[in-house]
Amino acid sequence: MEAASNQDIVKTIHVNGTAITLVGTAHVSQKSVDLVEEKIRTGEYDHIAIELCPPRLQNLVQKSMWKSLDIYQVLRQGKGTLLLVNLALSAYQKRLAEKIGVEPGQEMMKAIELSAEYELPLEVIDRDITTTLQRMYREVSFWQKLKLFSSLIASIFIGEEVTEQQIEDLKEGDMLHSLVEEFGEVLPSVKKVLIDERDQYMVGKLIEMTKSPDGPKNILAMVGAGHLIGMLPAFENPPTPEALEELDVKPPPSKTGYYVGWGIGLFILSMFGVGYMRSPELGTELILQWIVINGGLSALGAALAFAHPVSILAAFLAAPLTSLNPTIGAGMVVGIVESYIRKPKVADFESMREDIAHFSKWWKNGVIRVFLIFFFANLGSAAGTFIAGSSIVYKIFGSGS
Repeated sequence: MEAASNQDIVKTIHVNGTAITLVGTAHVSQKSVDLVEEKIRTGEYDHIAIELCPPRLQNLVQKSMWKSLDIYQVLRQGKGTLLLVNLALSAYQKRLAEKIGVEPGQEMMKAIELSAEYELPLEVIDRDITTTLQRMYREVSFWQKLKLFSSLIASIFIGEEVTEQQIEDLKEGDMLHSLVEEFGEVLPSVKKVLIDERDQYMVGKLIEMTKSPDGPKNILAMVGAGHLIGMLPAFENPPTPEALEELDVKPPPSKTGYYVGWGIGLFILSMFGVGYMRSPELGTELILQWIVINGGLSALGAALAFAHPVSILAAFLAAPLTSLNPTIGAGMVVGIVESYIRKPKVADFESMREDIAHFSKWWKNGVIRVFLIFFFANLGSAAGTFIAGSSIVYKIFGSGS
């Protein structure tokens, strides 16, 4: 018999003659670890399903994600921002874990260990984390991205103290429902990709497991408690195979940003031309202003991240050019230069899981520092583009020249 405290977080659904028992867990809760162990050790289940994707499963089991990271390839492929979001999420979870005393994902780790011990088939039912992040990046506006990322950073360093009881309270249905609704009101596009789509995806994967005549008859599925709200009604209207396939598609790169970027570049170049048409002195002044402001702010950003002097110089030289070309960013150039000059040590990769939760260690860890340099150099260049561009427009149209 289930304890009363578990009634809201353990639900059983019957699909195609298969019983699917959903267990809502908190990813940094010892009580969740104990609940998972209790359910598996009953011996009632013939399959285990967990809210992980293959890459996250590998990372959890082998802890190899950061050790095998190729910084150069990440930056060259333009995935620096995605990795920064991943770092922020990991840091937030790690911070909670240190307060509670449980590593993130220990309830999933316990499920993995016990599935092996009891020789139960293990299925991962979550969407690939890269697909989710790329879909979020495509759906969310620039300001929503900034708000989400700044909120994550703020929660790492200035968040309120979190108790284990507060973590457990999140598994109460009414409180959790209000939190998800509030999140959806503030950042609806983020909620759609991070929560709603994954609810549908995991329901679809679980239903797929029940379609084979020789398939499981009693599945135990561990998912984050926040997903129970969306998954339960999703079983009444599950995604079709076509819809499930669409949810797994990585979106093509957006061309809007390129068009806007090229538009800005062409506009600035045209302002240089107008300046030279008025007088060579004005044209030269506008170009120097563009170089000094754009390059200077990007170099300042790199310096704030403790970049190597050569990397700071690279920021100053690259930003005025990359701001006119949307296919490459100043942060990408500076990050590649930094990673080449000061290659991160093996110890930096090995300690990343610990260091990302401590602000003071971000600038000491060679891997994290590269991405800080990438971020601040890009931020400085973006500010420089706006400030220098505004000044150039004023000199052309508003100064009476």
